Amino acid sequence: MRRRTILGGAAASLLAAPAIAQSYPSKPIQMIVPYPPGGGTDGFGRITSDILSEKIGQQIIIRNIGGASGVTGSDTVRRSEPDGYTLLFNASLFVLGKHVVASCPYDPQADFRPIAQAGEAPLVLLVNIDVPGTDYASTMAAIGKEPKKYFFALSSGGSAGHVATLEFLRRTGLPLDTVLYKGTAPANADLLSGSVQLFMDPWTALLPLARAGKARAMFVTSRTRTPLAPDIPTSDEVGLKDFYLSSWYGVWAPKATPDAVVDRLALAMAEVNKDKGFIAKCGSLGLVPTGRGPQEFTAFIKSEVDTNTTLLRNAGYKPE
Repeated sequence: MRRRTILGGAAASLLAAPAIAQSYPSKPIQMIVPYPPGGGTDGFGRITSDILSEKIGQQIIIRNIGGASGVTGSDTVRRSEPDGYTLLFNASLFVLGKHVVASCPYDPQADFRPIAQAGEAPLVLLVNIDVPGTDYASTMAAIGKEPKKYFFALSSGGSAGHVATLEFLRRTGLPLDTVLYKGTAPANADLLSGSVQLFMDPWTALLPLARAGKARAMFVTSRTRTPLAPDIPTSDEVGLKDFYLSSWYGVWAPKATPDAVVDRLALAMAEVNKDKGFIAKCGSLGLVPTGRGPQEFTAFIKSEVDTNTTLLRNAGYKPE
């Protein structure tokens, strides 16, 4: 009798998977963005959700739950029902977990299922307009002569800009001190005032400063120049070979979400990344669609975590 019950349960589970795939989604989905409205992650999350809603045939409601460097909202998704109706849209900082937020209650790789990487934003290095030099070479030469006069801003611990700054300083050998901020906006303000002299972060937030002449751009970390500011050289062009770091964004679900639901969402996200409207909106913001599906995204995350945690550890960074 017990054997029949077990077999019956297994058979029911196998039959349930295609049924879920056929019926999902049958009601609105909520997409948690773990930051306040108006930021870069929120903006890209809304663009992605709008197109995903069209592709999957169901309303997607953005819900902003900020706090603790994105941990509060992310943990809300971890603790939610794993039925595909509560998803997470987050930035690359998320996958570093306890490496950047000591009190983080989850393991990003073990407690979530990657659905798809939506896109990425390369970085740009800005310097204050009063820093000597006319291009990358002459500016770095001037900084190298008096390195203790210059400070590098960091928008947040463990961010893409932080990791890129550590790698930049390692490659160039410049012994510059860093100043950690709570966000891009205060770092930008101090860059413009001259309290700090260098800042590297996603170009979505920094390119407007360069285009307005408020700061000088040294290079972008993309393989080709951006049409948004074609006069700014790439990292390759200034001699930093293969320096292709970026802030990237993706969609996750709770760990126990069924394969059928993950597959349905991943298929829809693949369609999003091919959508002409999505591509155009990304281009206008300097975002690059990537379209990595679950397996490729999972492998990419592991590689990112391995690389970035090594850089943070070698720099002596301590999570707050």
